[in-house]
Amino acid sequence: MELKGKTALITGAGGGIGLAIARELSGLGMRLCLCGRDEDKLRRAAETCGGAAILPGDLLDDEYLFSLPDRAADALGGLHVLVNNAGLAQRGPMEEVSAEEFDRVWRTDVRAPYILCQKALPHLRASGCGTVVNIASVTAHSGYPMQSAYACAKHGLLGFSKSLASEVYAQGVRVHVISPGAVATGMVELARPDLRGADMIRPEDVAQAVSYLLSHRDGAVIDEIRLHRSGKEPFV
Repeated sequence: MELKGKTALITGAGGGIGLAIARELSGLGMRLCLCGRDEDKLRRAAETCGGAAILPGDLLDDEYLFSLPDRAADALGGLHVLVNNAGLAQRGPMEEVSAEEFDRVWRTDVRAPYILCQKALPHLRASGCGTVVNIASVTAHSGYPMQSAYACAKHGLLGFSKSLASEVYAQGVRVHVISPGAVATGMVELARPDLRGADMIRPEDVAQAVSYLLSHRDGAVIDEIRLHRSGKEPFV
């Protein structure tokens, strides 16, 4: 699929993986709307992407969350792609995870993508080539100790993605999942401090996986891409 001129909404775009995705898609000629909690970071990100639109706000704020796809579509003149990248990590023994912390992780990593997909679908269908890319994690497939709430949420995101993909495939909307291992961002420092100094996946690696999925729409369809760091055993 030709990406030049297509439009995309990217969550968590102020830094890390989201910023790398924004730069990658901007370089391919896409028009972007970036969202995140830090307005200053979004403004700097938009500058590096040649002037993307920004809609700062918190995905835990329902007024912001429910209106975001419509506002992005208005800003861009339509919506072809939704990238649900924003995520909240967690580390600690399961017995010490408070209900409030669990709720924050679940609402950020599962509920927000669910609502955004729900509200974006009319725009994605109308585009004729609508695509959703949900950024999950290897924890969607494996349970890691000290990350129970995060693993629970990413398992939920993967399950939701599978169900939605089957529901909207015949409507011309594709749903993909990218499940990376440890990516060199601030989040991994919280979730996996034991990996400090190890070879990690670059945010740009995830961004290139996103552009590959978007540009290879016809013919063979890839449901999910899993990425692991070079220092980890393959197929583990």
